[in-house]
Parts: sequence; structure tokens; C-alpha cells
Amino acid sequence: MGRIFLQHIGGMRLFSCAACDTFLTNRNELISTRFTGATGRAFLFNRVVNLNFSEVQDRVMLTGRHMVRDVSCKNCDAKLGWIYEFATEENQRYKEGRVILERALVTETDGFEEHMGES
Repeated sequence: MGRIFLQHIGGMRLFSCAACDTFLTNRNELISTRFTGATGRAFLFNRVVNLNFSEVQDRVMLTGRHMVRDVSCKNCDAKLGWIYEFATEENQRYKEGRVILERALVTETDGFEEHMGES
């Protein structure tokens, strides 16, 4: 097997896999903290990198029926949450293409300030 290619999108507050510390996303991509997953509190993000995706599954959730894929860490394969592929309810369509990360399965740390053009 070849080398795993990992991405990093930067940011001042970073979210990483709690199992292996692989970078996933940053606070700028956070849409909502008002979600619940299997382990409790969960966050909805616009963009998350370094993920593996399961096959599409049909799930009935508190907010209705959704087509989702489980997401896991690209580096260590730890389960992290899910991505919404399709929502049957019109008022839930904003979730499509967005990723849920369960708070207990990720860590949040300080990132770094980017200074463009400085020597």
C-alpha cells in the first residue's frame, strides 16, 4: 500500500482525530454545535478533510429520513461521525454534503496565525 496523503486547511482553532491527532477541520468551517450523535454532543461542519467514507445508508433520525455515510479517520480508521448525502425533508436540505463530527471523538486545539508575504 502507498503512503497516505493527508491535507491541512489551517486555521486558529483546529479539530483533529482524538485517536491519532490527524487534522480534520477548523472552527471557521463550523456551522452548528447543536447536534447529537451516538456519543452525545456533535458538531456540523461545512468542510472536513482526511476522511474515509462508508457506503450510503438510509437512516431515520430525529429530524427525519436521511441518506448518510459514516466517516472515519483516513489515518487510523477511527469512526468520527457521518456525512449527509440526501435529506428527504425540504427544511433539512441545508445538511446535504455537510459533515457531523462527534465531540467525544475529536479534539480541539490552538492552530496558528497565517502571515502572508512576511519574510
